[in-house]
Amino acid sequence: MKNKAVILGSNYYIGLSIIRCLGKEGIYTVAMDYSKENTYGADSKYLKEQIIVPHYKKQEEELVRFMVNFAKKEKVKPVLYPSGDPYVEFIDRNFDALKEGYLFPMDVKGKWTDIMMKDTLETLAVKYGMPIPESVELNDSDIFDKVDKIVGYPCILKPTESTMFVAKFRVKNFIVNNREELLKYRDIILESSLDGVIQRIIPGFDDHMYTYDAYLDRNSDVTHWMTCQKHRQFPINFGASVYTEQRLVPELHEMSRDFFKAIGYKGFGEIEYKKDSTTGKFYLIEINTRTTNLNSLLDKAGINFPLLAYREMIGEKIEKDMKTYDSNIHFRYLYEDLLAIREYVRAGQLSRMDIMKSLFRKKAPAIFSFSDVRPALGFLSMVFGKVKKRSHRG
Repeated sequence: MKNKAVILGSNYYIGLSIIRCLGKEGIYTVAMDYSKENTYGADSKYLKEQIIVPHYKKQEEELVRFMVNFAKKEKVKPVLYPSGDPYVEFIDRNFDALKEGYLFPMDVKGKWTDIMMKDTLETLAVKYGMPIPESVELNDSDIFDKVDKIVGYPCILKPTESTMFVAKFRVKNFIVNNREELLKYRDIILESSLDGVIQRIIPGFDDHMYTYDAYLDRNSDVTHWMTCQKHRQFPINFGASVYTEQRLVPELHEMSRDFFKAIGYKGFGEIEYKKDSTTGKFYLIEINTRTTNLNSLLDKAGINFPLLAYREMIGEKIEKDMKTYDSNIHFRYLYEDLLAIREYVRAGQLSRMDIMKSLFRKKAPAIFSFSDVRPALGFLSMVFGKVKKRSHRG
């Protein structure tokens, strides 16, 4: 295969999973990172080349120029993969320049970002009849009355755009328990020139969170799909998945497939849902437009999503997969799962017996692999380095 695969970011296990999914198929993989520090994904035996490039935010124009020049030197266009939301936004902002030199599924500038943003996603969901939690925009002039009447307390304050919010506040969201807290959080967020929405919390423990993962071809038709059920998150209750089971939930397929088709989505996409514990109704929570955290699980359970994108992008025909998957394999990000377990037990949300039972199920680790050990060693070195720095500060 002549086309190279360019992965933006190997400093997180999503980038590592993309490298492995493609590299094991003999595809030439290139990681572009703004620093060598903590890029444990680049330690993979499946990575052919790591290139240190300008920072996607601090030196955006320089990075675009570098990438354009890199692509011009190639005989055939490389296939481009963002490993995180900031890289998705970078591609969207520089869509035309990058589309000229690289292959990637989306064909409309700004589409990925619109779907990631909470306000524009809500508009699309309402338009096409997708159930979403009741919400109020943070800059609404009647926010206090509307939250009282429509949303209720406690509620969750989510950023409209996650990347800047997380960089500023070091959390994904805020839990709001009363009017006083709403006033406080609203003011500090708006003063930071950010925005957000107040959303009703759908009742149900963390195991009421589900995902629908799919690949959509150039006609926005689903060719392959899987569903998963989360069990543990970090931070607990409103964080990212750290322990998730691949499990068949057929009812998610029809509603997700139709919504993706209606909005003209292309490439890999993941819809996160929460199932209301009182009504059994599924609510759309968010959509991930880049390779998911659960990619190692999806691959082990039977679908190599990065490879599907590669094959379609280089012009190969993708045959639709009519199989349904129910492997009961469990994704685990051990480092954060250990932190989550401590918090669940402290909060009385899980018992030690619950935890013990989960330890003996078939796993798809986020980082560790017997056939590709060096990334795990690099990750451990990174963690020990951070612990050492903290102890010196203390």
